[in-house]
Amino acid sequence: MVKISDVAREAGVSAATVSRALNRQPNVNPDYAERVRAAAERLGYRPNGIARSLRKQSTNLLALIISDVANPFFTAVTRGVEDIAQQNGYSILLCNADEDAAKEATYLEVAEQHQVAGVVLSPHAADTDISRLAAAGIPVVVIDRPLDAAVDSVLVNSFDGAKSATEHLLDEGWKRPACITGPEDAETARQRLNGYLKAIEEYGSVGPLYRHAPFRQGGGRQATSQLLDSPEPPDALFVANSQMALGVLDELARRRMVIGTDIGVITFDDAPWAPFVNSPLSVVAQPAYDIGAQAAQLLTERIGHSAPSSPRTLTLSTHLIVRDSSRRSA
Repeated sequence: MVKISDVAREAGVSAATVSRALNRQPNVNPDYAERVRAAAERLGYRPNGIARSLRKQSTNLLALIISDVANPFFTAVTRGVEDIAQQNGYSILLCNADEDAAKEATYLEVAEQHQVAGVVLSPHAADTDISRLAAAGIPVVVIDRPLDAAVDSVLVNSFDGAKSATEHLLDEGWKRPACITGPEDAETARQRLNGYLKAIEEYGSVGPLYRHAPFRQGGGRQATSQLLDSPEPPDALFVANSQMALGVLDELARRRMVIGTDIGVITFDDAPWAPFVNSPLSVVAQPAYDIGAQAAQLLTERIGHSAPSSPRTLTLSTHLIVRDSSRRSA
């Protein structure tokens, strides 16, 4: 591996001058700086980021720890984080915790050990432990789900979104809407269930029908099967995320049920495929890109010590997009 001393020898300057030139410090003779850059390019020199971080006690790297890299929602969140991070001179280390508390803990430890400048985290649960990051002075911004810690947050009003989705199903004339939501320890799953329950209560319709399941395609398929095989099956489904919705659609297709006639469906998240299935899927859309962008902005402000001392919470709104899957056609 090419070292600073090799570049110094090639350029005919001291190692200290090479270091100052490569870090673009202003007190370097322009001729020397140009010789250093040319020598570094000829030799293929690349700075040792780990060694630099140990000297500076930080890096220009942000860790983004998300719960499911396969979910299109997090793809859009990642784009928002990356765009704002790059504008502020940071690169992104993307970590997929896969809805696994142990994997999440490992990535949090990696972030602390590598002295990242900051972390954007979609926590597995409200009690996710970030104490090591706090002890190391590494700021954290949480997204999607709240955390039992004094950190900045960018959240979405899941309760209102779920309530409006359920109200829409009832307004369309569906009599027994059910809710398929995520694990009981996921705050977003609880909020979406609570929004559904509130709409059911206010409309005075039949008693609530719901199932908790993993935020996965298999979870949606299994919950749908259980509900449809119950003594009094639902005639509509509100689904808590787009990954579960894929499983719901799969199970309905297996049973040859016609969406919009035999059963109504609406889901959280406007996945790219949602308008193109048969029938086009009604959704509660989240501002996923804005969630990531806002989180990155809060984090860079916290890193740069320009943020207020008290934690900030931004709660963004959802909006309902009605397509054929939730309209009652017969």
